[in-house]
Amino acid sequence: MNTPSPSLLSRRRFLATTGGALAFPLIFPGCATEPRRRVRPSNRIHLGIVGWGLQGPSNIRTFLHEEDCRVVAACDIDRTHLQAALDTINGHYESKDCKGYHDYREMLASDDLDAVVLAVPDHWHELVATEAARRGLDIYGEKPLAQTIAEQQSIVRAVQKNKVIWQTGSWQRSLPSFRRAAEIVRSGLLGEITRVEVGLPAGHNDLAKTKEFMEPTAPPAELDYERWIGPSRMEPYIKARGHMNWRWNYNTGGGQLMDWIGHHCDIAHWGLDFDRSGPSEIEAQAEFPAAGAIWNTATKYRIELKYPRRIAMTIAGGHPDINNGTKWIGKDGWVYVTRAGFDASNPEWKKSPALANALVKTKLQQSSTHHRNFLDCIKSRQPTVTPVETAHHSAIPGHLGLIAMKTGRKIRWDVASETIIGDPTASKLLSRDYRGPWKMS
Repeated sequence: MNTPSPSLLSRRRFLATTGGALAFPLIFPGCATEPRRRVRPSNRIHLGIVGWGLQGPSNIRTFLHEEDCRVVAACDIDRTHLQAALDTINGHYESKDCKGYHDYREMLASDDLDAVVLAVPDHWHELVATEAARRGLDIYGEKPLAQTIAEQQSIVRAVQKNKVIWQTGSWQRSLPSFRRAAEIVRSGLLGEITRVEVGLPAGHNDLAKTKEFMEPTAPPAELDYERWIGPSRMEPYIKARGHMNWRWNYNTGGGQLMDWIGHHCDIAHWGLDFDRSGPSEIEAQAEFPAAGAIWNTATKYRIELKYPRRIAMTIAGGHPDINNGTKWIGKDGWVYVTRAGFDASNPEWKKSPALANALVKTKLQQSSTHHRNFLDCIKSRQPTVTPVETAHHSAIPGHLGLIAMKTGRKIRWDVASETIIGDPTASKLLSRDYRGPWKMS
């Protein structure tokens, strides 16, 4: 039964003071929720951004061109980044209205926000996302959902409990070629699926071009490094593993595997209808840098997984037999899709998207653009094309693969309870210790 929504202020005060953890399992399909934002005189959705590094600018530049939203706040713990954010946003609006923040908690407590875009390093995802959810803010969050499975579970709980709209930056679901491939698989045109190949990048992509800065130094004056390292283990500041290159250090990121698992594995799950499912057995092998290296994430890896319906999946980076992208192989044919194109065993599907679309029996959620889908769902209170539950399950194979790499053992996974079976040592890697005073929600 629908009931009138209280004002945004009273609702958010209630959520902020009554938030609490729910016991697992509670992963269930996204459901419609009641409106939670104030009807503003401008009828615009007010957005804030936390993190102005790699993804923050590209996300916000897209939102700036949407007439029904307004970016009103920006937060970054690097003064240079924060100023760049304010210059970009205020420059676009030809005003000085966008407010800058150093502490994300202060920004999220602002009564002027309806939604927030999160583009912080992986080791900060849980803290910022759960705080935003408790504040009743709708969230556009980057992938992977979090640095560990336990942190992902915490985010899912917070989003579900507070009934906020969540969109994950797994934007391939908003491209026609990826949706067409998944619909072909879902519609049974390949027959019984026997195997899926997920190809991801390997090595280290030096995003900041800083290989010459490999020695510990004092942090730059504009960066609050104590806050930047946050809940992770304190390490000496090294420029080569700071901004953007935090991905190649397991203290703050997850390497190419976790940087990309939310893209091509997400599409693999979409085609298999496994957005609420996962593997039961996981084995992995990997090559790592030498002990003590500045970057310690795997440079080459291969993960073998067993899924329901006797489906085998390989997730690999650095192995030439597994092409970058997603390939489903069935008894009656195959389909392969990547950002560079689309291919299939039936050449007609490749030559004529209209023909392929006419043959599919299962139509998946259509999104014109990922950012537009988020704004539309804020208004409709319907689940986005990549809700939080989907992001959670899309990343689980990567997390479990990484645990199998680190332990050198086969991992058996209970999908329903989300626990590792019979391996207490491996189970400890489902979570991580937080450095005080930070605590996982």
